[in-house]
Amino acid sequence: EQIEDLSRYLDIVEMQIAKHVSQKSEAFFHTMTSHDTIMEQMKITCKQVHKLRGKLQQVDQLLAKDPLYLIGLKRNLVNHMNVFNKLKLMSTVLQTQPNIQLLLSSSDYVSALELIANTQKVLANELAGVTSLRHLPQQLKEMLKLIDKMLHTEFERYAAADLHRPLDNFRNVLETDHLVSLVSGLLRQNNTQFLEIYKQESITAAQTLLKQFMIEALADFEDCLRGSGEVTLSMDATHWMKALSAASEALQKLLQRIAAVIEVIRETADSSVSSFGEKFLSPEEHKNVKRRLQELLVSICDYCNERLASIVGTQSDQRPLSSYQIVELSKTIDKFTKFCEHISGKQSPALRAAFKIQAGNYVNKFHMQRKNKLIMLLDTERWKPAEIPMEFQNLVNKLAVNNVIKELPSSPRVSNSLFVDNQHFVTIGTVLILLRIVCEYCVCAFELALLAPVIGKNLAELLGMFNSRSCQLVLGAGALKTAGLKTITSTNLALTSRSLQLVLWMIPNIRTHFNELSNDPLTSLNSVEEDIGNHIQKLDTKVLSIMDTLLSDQLTEWDAKPPVPSKAFRNISRHIIKLHEAVSSVLPADQVSYLYEIVHKNFKEALRIQLIKLNIQNDGGPQHGLVTTEITFYLQTMSMINTLPTETLTNKYMEDIW
Repeated sequence: EQIEDLSRYLDIVEMQIAKHVSQKSEAFFHTMTSHDTIMEQMKITCKQVHKLRGKLQQVDQLLAKDPLYLIGLKRNLVNHMNVFNKLKLMSTVLQTQPNIQLLLSSSDYVSALELIANTQKVLANELAGVTSLRHLPQQLKEMLKLIDKMLHTEFERYAAADLHRPLDNFRNVLETDHLVSLVSGLLRQNNTQFLEIYKQESITAAQTLLKQFMIEALADFEDCLRGSGEVTLSMDATHWMKALSAASEALQKLLQRIAAVIEVIRETADSSVSSFGEKFLSPEEHKNVKRRLQELLVSICDYCNERLASIVGTQSDQRPLSSYQIVELSKTIDKFTKFCEHISGKQSPALRAAFKIQAGNYVNKFHMQRKNKLIMLLDTERWKPAEIPMEFQNLVNKLAVNNVIKELPSSPRVSNSLFVDNQHFVTIGTVLILLRIVCEYCVCAFELALLAPVIGKNLAELLGMFNSRSCQLVLGAGALKTAGLKTITSTNLALTSRSLQLVLWMIPNIRTHFNELSNDPLTSLNSVEEDIGNHIQKLDTKVLSIMDTLLSDQLTEWDAKPPVPSKAFRNISRHIIKLHEAVSSVLPADQVSYLYEIVHKNFKEALRIQLIKLNIQNDGGPQHGLVTTEITFYLQTMSMINTLPTETLTNKYMEDIW
């Protein structure tokens, strides 16, 4: 049954095939017909492909395989060169330690440090991971520490050798190249601790130097030195000044040597950031180094000033110095402080302060000696005109030109007065001594300019004392006891007034002198100037008071009776003439005229009062005639002394007495 089914299916398939063939018979026969043509074409194509492949093989052999082989060879060469360079670099790195030792032996610390730094970079970058070199970085770090220690040790040795060598060696810098190498190495390590080392070594050198010079100065004494080189043993002023001067000059040489070394360090630091040298300092680091160098120099200068100040201070409790020694001390200290200021750019106050104390003691002694001398001279002054040696005229001339007085002139010639500003000054002997003392103060202020304000105040005090003491002796009549005068005359008063006028003339010139020496205005002279002016007015008033009393006493006893001129008017004339004789040779003409104007005015007023009291009228009567005759006699006396204008000495001018 199955076979039948299969046969039936086969028949169906055959029928379908036949049907399909019948439908596609034309295409089928066409295909069969072109089969041979296609086969022929395929044979031709195969031959061409075979031929092409042959050509491609030739091209491959000629144009591809050989070049690619060459490229491979080139790549192999590059790889081999890289390996060779790595091996060569490793060989170079392995030679680092011997090379470092060689550089260190020639003190080329910068190159050694550069070699270590470059080697560390190579190990970290190009030779990273090389097992055979794994211990080398740690070894290089140890070598850096070793070099750093060597640099510090060598720098300490250099500083000691440089600072402690003899001062007569005029080379400011010892082995400059070696110093530059050391400093460059230390700066390359960014280690500025060596500056502190140099500071301590400099201080030690200064201490040693001071001890050495003090020991030499104390060669004949039992010496006793402190750790900082201070002298505790008393020396006479001469030995002390020699020791101080020698120590000052030695310290200046030492500081000059230190400044030269610091300048080399500064130049080395500058080159480390410039385009001409190896750059291993940043601008901030370079700025910090320069700041520390400046602080170092200032610190050393301050120390030297302090040590010299301690030496100056020891003399304060010993014998006082003479004026010459104080001046020499001032010059020594001024020279040293200016030198320190020049090299460090900063003032060191310690030494000037110590000198100020020392000089202050001298100035106080100077002031007290002259003050006591002036008091003694005033107490013994006879208040008479003195002969004036020419040297005092020279002193006045020096004051008049407003120049700084540096020394005291001398001359053997003698005169009766001082000629000042077209005026003649007759004065007492004490004022001449005062003039010399004033000039001594001016010279002292010039020589000790640092204490010029103190000296100026002392001088103002001295002038004030002279004025007040003169007032006590003359106006207060103290001279009757101290100098044994019988009375204070108009001549004494006029001479005192004229002497004070000379002192008053001095004050502006003194002020100018001290203003040129100091910026502090000498204001204390203002009150002295005012007091002296008031004193002069009181003296004039006293003279006028004496004359008023004398004239009033005579007019009180006078009556309009013959004879004419009466005794009272003759006495009045005599008093007027005596006053003129007393003041005309002392006071200037304008002051004399001023006094007589007041005398004349007061006389008229006193006469008017007396006429009213006597009831005498301007009626042309006999008594009026007598009064007119008396007045004419008075006016003749006033005309004779020639102190008042002519128009004031006429009867018409006297009419206001009626």
